[in-house]
Amino acid sequence: MNVNAFDYPYPSRRNVVFARQGMVATSQPLAAQAGLDILKQGGNAIDAAIAVAACLTVVEPTSNGIGGDAFALVWTNEKLYGLNASGPAPQSLTIEKIKEAGFQHMPAIGWLPVTVPGAPAAWAALSRRFGTLPLGSLLKPAIEYAANGYPVAPTTSQNWQKAVQNYQQVFKDNMFQSWFDIFCISGRAPAAGEIWSCPDMAETLASIAESQAVSFYQGQLAERINAFSQQHGGYLRGEDLAAYQPEWVEPIRVNYRGYDIWEIPPNGHGLVALMALNILKGYDFEQRDCPETYHKQIEAMKLAFADGKQYIADPSNMQTTVEALLSESYARQRRNLIGPQAVWPEAGRPHSGGTVYLATADRYGNMVSFIQSNYMGFGSGLVVPGTGISLHNRGHNFVLSEDHVNCFAPGKKPYHTIIPGFITKDQQAVGPFGVMGAFMQPQGHVQVVMNALDFHLNPQAALDAPRWQWISGKRIELEQGTSESVIEGLKRAGHEVAVVADPTGFGRGQIIWRTKEGALMGGTEARTDGTIACW
Repeated sequence: MNVNAFDYPYPSRRNVVFARQGMVATSQPLAAQAGLDILKQGGNAIDAAIAVAACLTVVEPTSNGIGGDAFALVWTNEKLYGLNASGPAPQSLTIEKIKEAGFQHMPAIGWLPVTVPGAPAAWAALSRRFGTLPLGSLLKPAIEYAANGYPVAPTTSQNWQKAVQNYQQVFKDNMFQSWFDIFCISGRAPAAGEIWSCPDMAETLASIAESQAVSFYQGQLAERINAFSQQHGGYLRGEDLAAYQPEWVEPIRVNYRGYDIWEIPPNGHGLVALMALNILKGYDFEQRDCPETYHKQIEAMKLAFADGKQYIADPSNMQTTVEALLSESYARQRRNLIGPQAVWPEAGRPHSGGTVYLATADRYGNMVSFIQSNYMGFGSGLVVPGTGISLHNRGHNFVLSEDHVNCFAPGKKPYHTIIPGFITKDQQAVGPFGVMGAFMQPQGHVQVVMNALDFHLNPQAALDAPRWQWISGKRIELEQGTSESVIEGLKRAGHEVAVVADPTGFGRGQIIWRTKEGALMGGTEARTDGTIACW
């Protein structure tokens, strides 16, 4: 990307950051600094990403944990690699058992939505294939923060307080007691700046480091997870953990304005962002802040989500192909459905054939786009006693309609919301980007890409610009700061508009892109405690 093409039509909350030797962008300053320290010790961008990811489980537990999932896009040796470290449903759980328990939809808490965690396996797999420093060195910052404590960041504290208030109302069973034991201080959330530590988490991270994550899946940690599950009527077993391996996958892409935009293939929903961009590239956009631009973006996203919810599932269960959904002919078919008025989204028929995000780059040309999550904040509400492992609830995204491709089944992976993004041009890396936040993520990806490529905003301005979010039907939310002309124009087009003052629901992004001169430039999210650490 040519840095000279970027300008600042918005009063950015922060300036874009430049560096040359290395850069780390993430949502928590201590984690970003941990990654930079790894780079300065001679580690590469992959080493730094692992260190940051592990550190975030400690310093931002409101969004991710050791018991969560992860995805990564890694640029190294002039090639882009994809890692899917999401886990399947337990083999012993069936849809009949879920319905017998009285559920017509997958619950969000307790044992039923718990799938096999993939994050520790992701760290080990990345380290084995691309790392240069021992895993023990990479997890050392996280271990030290867990053992000795750290001051909690403001946004993290705010989210923690919301979680405690909610969980005190809904966590009544004694299987949730470990959550309160680990994550509360005298029954409350830690305040901003207050020191919080978790010695149990430190011991768990040390075990993962020493065993290359084997202890989590086949050793002492696996035994504790299995015992906790059996004690409280859960379905996750040691055999599920022992059988798990993360998958190296081929990233998928569309070309947009001469740039290749890359995502992880299903079961993740990066495909939704690509389908929307494929529709939108058929238009010429002259202005960002006008109702017509917003309208086309929102309608394209609605169509892409309709297809995503209809077709995205565990790849072995998909009834159409990625190629069909991303074909030019299907994009034209969907584009032709966009008129001047807002509509209810419906899936088409193609021809068949709570989260943290981080980006790293080093002086050797390696770059990483990495995302990790427990989902919906702390996840299932279950914390394995004596370990600090908060188990995620990704199974909540399964449906219980047996004719749906994303219907629950033993050993099946659910539709997954966390997605890392990456951009290349002419088979050369531009760099990683991501916007976390459940179903906001593909919407954030589309807006950031268009801000940069259609409207020529630098990474920080691309993140700072006001965002929109489609909710359902004709309902949309606009971030406070959106112009009145856009708001009124969208209402005239039939959108049901709500202007939201709280920015936290509009995603939290990070960007590191390389300029044509070889410099690194980064943007970080002002909607959270985001930081760029660089040298």
